Amino acid sequence: MRLRFSRGVITIAIIVVVLAIGISAVLYQLLKKAKPLAVPEAYCTVKTDDGVLNLFPEQAQISATIAAVAARRKLPERAVVIAYATALQESKLQNIDFGDRDSVGVFQQRESQGWGTKKQIMDPVYATNRFFKALEEVDNYRKIPLAEAAQEVQRSAGGYAYAPHETDAKILAAAFTGRVPQALHCWYPSSGKTPAPRPKTAEARKQLTRALGSTAIVTKRRGWLVAAWSVAHAEKYALTRVGYQGATWSNGFEVEGWQQGGQAGSKRVELS
Repeated sequence: MRLRFSRGVITIAIIVVVLAIGISAVLYQLLKKAKPLAVPEAYCTVKTDDGVLNLFPEQAQISATIAAVAARRKLPERAVVIAYATALQESKLQNIDFGDRDSVGVFQQRESQGWGTKKQIMDPVYATNRFFKALEEVDNYRKIPLAEAAQEVQRSAGGYAYAPHETDAKILAAAFTGRVPQALHCWYPSSGKTPAPRPKTAEARKQLTRALGSTAIVTKRRGWLVAAWSVAHAEKYALTRVGYQGATWSNGFEVEGWQQGGQAGSKRVELS
């Protein structure tokens, strides 16, 4: 039996289809523009030719501090790699206030073993300086296996455990020492309901000076070290922009990595 529809029914059907398509298009555009319901937590990413690492902001800040202290002491990148591998094993690059017996801090140093007071050890700048001072006393530390060098400093029960972190430590060292430019990107959420806090650029530079000493940019590598330190501490000091050598990091969720723009010949890392 062949069904026949009146012109009125056909017209209504066409109208329904057109409305459905229109509503779908409007909903698509609204969803496309809408912000995600779940705002992700702050994060940092390190990218070099050797790999990619995801870090919590605290881990990035500790990494930046270790590199700055090493630069102040004029240590080679190998020393930074050893320090990172040690900190990854001991604390996962976090400044923790607990550990085995009285071990605390980034390197799990012990007050009872003469590393300093607990308050001192919980200061990453102090703890890193103490670690490097001990490392510098290790004969031929630049050439011996990483685990041996780290164990000479730490005197750990499981010195073999440092070696598996060497690859990640090399990625971190390439980025935070400034050898690989634009290797660090961080993002942190900012509330749209209240005015954004003013950048604490003076405080940031003061703390950088404490770790690095002079903040004068005498080489591009040192400039990128300062830039990486600044990006790692962006959330802590409410920084939304870091610029150096014609490239700019900005705190945008949809912005991935550094973008071209700024003063290409500048010898100063710009913070705002």
